[in-house]
Amino acid sequence: MIKAPKAIGAAFDPNGPGIQGNLFGLPYTPATAELVILPVPWEVTVSYHTGTSRGPQAILDASWQIDLALKNIPDAWKYPVSMLDVPRDLYEESKRLRQLAQKQVQSVRSGRSNLDGLIFTKIDEGCETLNIYIRAMAERILDSGRAVGLLGGDHSTPLGLIRTLADRHHSFGILHIDAHADLRRAYEGFTYSHGSIMYNVLKLPAVSRLVQVGIRDYCEEELQLIQSDPRIKTFFDEDLKEKQYAGQSWDSLADDIISQLPEDVYISFDIDGLDPKLCPNTGTPVPGGLEFDQAITLIRKVATTGRRIIGFDLNEVSAIPNNDWDANVGARLLYRLCMYQGVSVGKLSYQPH
Repeated sequence: MIKAPKAIGAAFDPNGPGIQGNLFGLPYTPATAELVILPVPWEVTVSYHTGTSRGPQAILDASWQIDLALKNIPDAWKYPVSMLDVPRDLYEESKRLRQLAQKQVQSVRSGRSNLDGLIFTKIDEGCETLNIYIRAMAERILDSGRAVGLLGGDHSTPLGLIRTLADRHHSFGILHIDAHADLRRAYEGFTYSHGSIMYNVLKLPAVSRLVQVGIRDYCEEELQLIQSDPRIKTFFDEDLKEKQYAGQSWDSLADDIISQLPEDVYISFDIDGLDPKLCPNTGTPVPGGLEFDQAITLIRKVATTGRRIIGFDLNEVSAIPNNDWDANVGARLLYRLCMYQGVSVGKLSYQPH
C-alpha cells in the first residue's frame, strides 16, 4: 500500500478544504503523481451540442470541493493523482477546426453535393495530429513508470492513448460505457469522428475484446458489426432493463458483464452512458442509461475481481455557463475511476462491506 510523502502527509488535512486549483484538491503535482490525468479540450467533430471542450477545466474546477473519503478504500487520498494543465493551444485549435468542420456538416445535412474534400482532409489531418500529440504525452508518462488517464473532450480523443497501450500490452479488453455504439466507419464524412472511436480502436490487434454497456442509440451499420465481430459483446440498455424488470439484480448483471473481460482492461467512459438527468448538457443525451451507482459497481468489479485497469478515459462532460451539475457528476466519476485504478494495480486496498 502507498504512503503519502512525509512532507505532504504532515501538511495536508484530508478532512479540511481541498487545495483549490489541484485535481480533487489533492496535494500532488504531475511530477509527484503516480497516476497522471491528461486533459484534452477537443470537440472538432461533435454532431449535436457543443461544450465538451470546456469539460476538462470544468471538472478540475468542480473537483477540489469533493469529499475524499471512500468507505471501502481506506486513505484513498494518499494515492498520488494529479492533472496536467489544460492546454490552451489545443482548445484554440479545436475551435478553429470546429468552425471549419461545421461548414461541411451543414452541407452534408442539407444534402448538397458540392462538398469540399480538402476540408475533410484538413479535419482528419488535424485529428491525427491530436492523436500523435496524445501518444507522445502518454509515452512520456508511461516511460516514467506512471499510469495515465485521459479526460476529454469528445469521445474521439482517447485513440492516441489506446494506440500507445496497444504497443505495450499483447492483449487487453475494453469496457465501453456509452449511450452510443461508436462503431461507424466514419460520421458526417470524418474518419476520426466521436461516433467512430470504437471502430478505429478495433483496428488494433491488441484489442481482443470490446464489452459495451448501456448502448441504446445505434445505426444499422453498427448493429451488423456487433452481430458479426466475435470480439464485440454489447449489453444493450433495453435488454439490461428487461432483465431487471424480470427480477435479476444489477449485481448479478454486473457479474455477467465483467465476466466477458480479460485480465487487462481499459475503461472508456462516455458520460452519456448515464441517465441524462446526471448529464443533461452532454453533447448527445439519450433517454435511459445507467444510474451513477450502477456505473460505479461495474468499475469496482473490474478492480476487485483480479483484473488490472491499464488506463481509462472519461469524455463528453459538457460545460455551459452558470451550470456545473455535469462537471460535479463528472468529477465524482473521475475520482472513482482514479481510485479503483489504484485498487486494481495494488496501490490501494479495498475492504468489502
